[in-house]
Amino acid sequence: MTISQAISSHIPYLRRFARALTGSQAGGDAYVLATLEAVVADPSAFAQNADLKISLYRLFLKLWESMPVNGHVDQISFSPDEKGAQRNLEAIPLRPRVAFLLSSLEGFETSEVARAMDCPIEEAAQLIDVAGKEISNQIRTDVLIIEDEPLIAIDIQMLVEELGHRVVHVARTHQEAVAAVGDAKPGLILADIQLADGSSGLEAVNQILSDLSVPVIFITAYPERFLTGTPPEPAFLITKPFGVDSLKAMVSQVLFFDRRSHRKDEQQSGALV
Repeated sequence: MTISQAISSHIPYLRRFARALTGSQAGGDAYVLATLEAVVADPSAFAQNADLKISLYRLFLKLWESMPVNGHVDQISFSPDEKGAQRNLEAIPLRPRVAFLLSSLEGFETSEVARAMDCPIEEAAQLIDVAGKEISNQIRTDVLIIEDEPLIAIDIQMLVEELGHRVVHVARTHQEAVAAVGDAKPGLILADIQLADGSSGLEAVNQILSDLSVPVIFITAYPERFLTGTPPEPAFLITKPFGVDSLKAMVSQVLFFDRRSHRKDEQQSGALV
């Protein structure tokens, strides 16, 4: 297999990353083109790297940091989702922004972020954490937790509040969850699937989403019960027992990229981020 064939499947994702990073399709593509030209100029050096995907992003970032390929920002048409994300993204410091996009948009593990950014794993983790805190500062929202296990509910509530959000209710049953939304409109729902009274958190969320547009993260010990092919879609899933950092990253990612998320102060006025 040639180098061009090996990296071809990664190019659409690199273009997506470049667009998000530069804020411009034309500017992003200019850096991607420069990256591909560098690969063509010295394919043997590039081929020596064990992970071509990581090496491709690492080369892209080196070129992006070293030369102004695109000196202007084009006026391009973003989708509603992209507009909100781009505004939020521009407020994050540069290196944490890169780390966040690699982690949340491209799905890189922290060790892969470190390799792509040519930095220690500890620094990569710190950069991702800085980005997450900045996102939380930008997008504080009200959260509904649907969880029947008290200790787990407390852990989730403490984590959510540590990120700067406000928990408006902790519901233990389908009926309680639906009633809670009638009292307060959350900007995020974290839901277990199997609830205390034998009811389904998935069904509760489906009922809530029939009247309210809000992002949802499912937290469950039984992921197979979620993978049924039925709505709501798209959805985010964390498996119990969950890692604190994983859940924090998921919350930040969902709020950042979902235009339905609200700031607490804007939520009352009905303004969307």
